Amino acid sequence: MGLLDPAPPPFEVEEWQRRPHLERIKPLAQDWAINGFGTPYAVYLLYVIKLVVYAGGGLLLISATTAGLGGLGDLGSWWTEPIVFQKAVVWTMLWEVLGLGAGSLPLTLRFSPMIGGVLYWLRPGTTRLPPWPEKVPLTRGTTRTLFDVALYAGLIAAALFLLFSDGSDAALPSFAGRLDPVAVGVLLGALAALGLRDKVPFLAARAEIYGNLMIIFLFPLGNLIVAAQLVFVCIWWGAASSKLNRHFPFVVTVMISNTPWNRSRKAKRHLYRDHPDDLLPSTIGRLSAHMGTVLEFTLPLLLLVSSGGVVGTIAVAGMIVFHAHILSTFPLAVPLEWNIFMIFGLLFLFGHYGSVPFSTLEDPLLIVVLALTCIGLPVLGNFRPDLISFLPSMRYYAGNWATSQWLFRKDSGAEAKLDERVVKSAPIVVEQLVKFYDRETAELLMYKGLAFRSMHSHGRALNGLIPHAVDDVEAYRVREGELVAGVVLGYNFGDGHFHDHRLLEAVQERCGFEPGELRVITLESQPAHVQRQHYRIFDASTGLVEEGWVNVADMVGRQPWLDGQPFPTTAVA
Repeated sequence: MGLLDPAPPPFEVEEWQRRPHLERIKPLAQDWAINGFGTPYAVYLLYVIKLVVYAGGGLLLISATTAGLGGLGDLGSWWTEPIVFQKAVVWTMLWEVLGLGAGSLPLTLRFSPMIGGVLYWLRPGTTRLPPWPEKVPLTRGTTRTLFDVALYAGLIAAALFLLFSDGSDAALPSFAGRLDPVAVGVLLGALAALGLRDKVPFLAARAEIYGNLMIIFLFPLGNLIVAAQLVFVCIWWGAASSKLNRHFPFVVTVMISNTPWNRSRKAKRHLYRDHPDDLLPSTIGRLSAHMGTVLEFTLPLLLLVSSGGVVGTIAVAGMIVFHAHILSTFPLAVPLEWNIFMIFGLLFLFGHYGSVPFSTLEDPLLIVVLALTCIGLPVLGNFRPDLISFLPSMRYYAGNWATSQWLFRKDSGAEAKLDERVVKSAPIVVEQLVKFYDRETAELLMYKGLAFRSMHSHGRALNGLIPHAVDDVEAYRVREGELVAGVVLGYNFGDGHFHDHRLLEAVQERCGFEPGELRVITLESQPAHVQRQHYRIFDASTGLVEEGWVNVADMVGRQPWLDGQPFPTTAVA
């Protein structure tokens, strides 16, 4: 593998192309287990450069635009100022909502252009997805208008205003002051209004993290430290709680298999029961997953009860290693900046201010608001995942995500219709790849994405549902719903609610597919209280084809290629 070339496939491509669909998945899944995606080295270099720009640029901007702070050479004297943490939150939200953070660059199969976000959300005519169009007045429709563009531009302007403003409340013991709560309220108002019109940029802004922290900024500064500490702990415990399932070991084994610094094929084989024939997680793979979950429960607890000291310092160091490990694996959703922010937050909130007493959190309204957003929403989202995105549900790495696959009929040129008739800022992914590689290689890389999905538990169910959706899969191009969302909406981040039946309806409005031209399989997340997942199959033209349930036990007990056996389902319609 060269600097720019993907790893060559471990088979003869022409012979591979003649195999049936699942037999094409099989060798790619087996290869992924020991080689990962085979990402060119230059791609990792791009992400490293991006992280340097994010972290270094953020510090430079904060120091240069805030009176009372010194330059980067004096970082040690001012990084603990409350306004620095506040501006870091604003900067990170802005970075994400511009499309520069998670869901960008080639690890999300975004090649030309390498970002979505701002290229879509400042462009009238692109597709938007309102969360509750039937319930919230003035939000119907799926076409971005000048009003939507103005809301998005207003959010950016509000964030820039906060970043370039000096601190207020000079009487505070902090010599640099704090962000103006009124200006923070304006940003939150713009974010909420934008979210009612289009849930995609709202979720891209990671409102469940940075929005919650900005709510704290509306209240007296004395509440800041402990309230923000509790938000961080809720994030960790929410994520850890959601990993108490049968899906998570699959996530960890697949993620470690793709780690750029681990080139030991022997070590990777030990993650699976019997590579290459049995790709279920081994005892080592499951233990690796559950150890991480234990750490994510216990270390935050120590951070809360230790009030600093030696125990608190050990817990801070442990959580830094935890996030650094996630960062180093370059997970395919690439939430890299989030991990850097969490590390900074650890040092700020639990390192420097770890001894601040709980009694400083004294505003009852703030406590109620945070209880609703940091506890109530995740609980509801885990019991009713159909209602709440996995992001506010805090199921970040749980493996329990809504997913979909889109099947475009080959002989009718259905995928070309999507490319030609939808207003967007990027061509479909295979056409992006053709700019860099020949079409044969481009299609092979698309199948690597399908192999990645197949190695997760939900991928087994999607593969098993394909015969329910179409009579002959070889007559269709099977595409990840993630990739469809990426090119149609300008953002994708593992949330199947971005590419479910609601996106299908929006696409059908624009493309007018004939019956049978496009079929979509959607699989909802597993509710916490049942051991099954709801699926639906849609035809773009005629609507619902079938719905029913698949059992989690069947999903976690099968190989990615299903061994030629039918997948058990329970149809209800």
